[in-house]
Amino acid sequence: MSSKANIDYKAELNRHLAWFETKLPPGPARFVGWLRKPSSKLVRFPLGILLIIGGIFSILPVLGLWMLPLGLILIAQDIPPLEKPVAQFLGWLERKWIERQRAKGIAIEGPDSTRSNGADSKI
Repeated sequence: MSSKANIDYKAELNRHLAWFETKLPPGPARFVGWLRKPSSKLVRFPLGILLIIGGIFSILPVLGLWMLPLGLILIAQDIPPLEKPVAQFLGWLERKWIERQRAKGIAIEGPDSTRSNGADSKI
């Protein structure tokens, strides 16, 4: 795998994460933005591992299967072999989100545009 391919997947991963960040309420969006910064690696990686472990034990109360992909998304920023599958998963998820919103008749913007109103911020 060439380094150019890694850079492309890293850029694609960052684009998807930035798009999903715009779908969050302001408080969680700020936290996710902070987690995405390179300086937050010492928090992001252990948090990702804890989320993965919590996802594995999803049969317990409070813990859930939702934790597993969230943990993988967090650690994919620091582990190059995970960038490609996570970027592909986020691309699929983004396409499904857009299709679902269009089917509901909600006007949405594409992943490369900025949000002008809060109409599409609800999950």
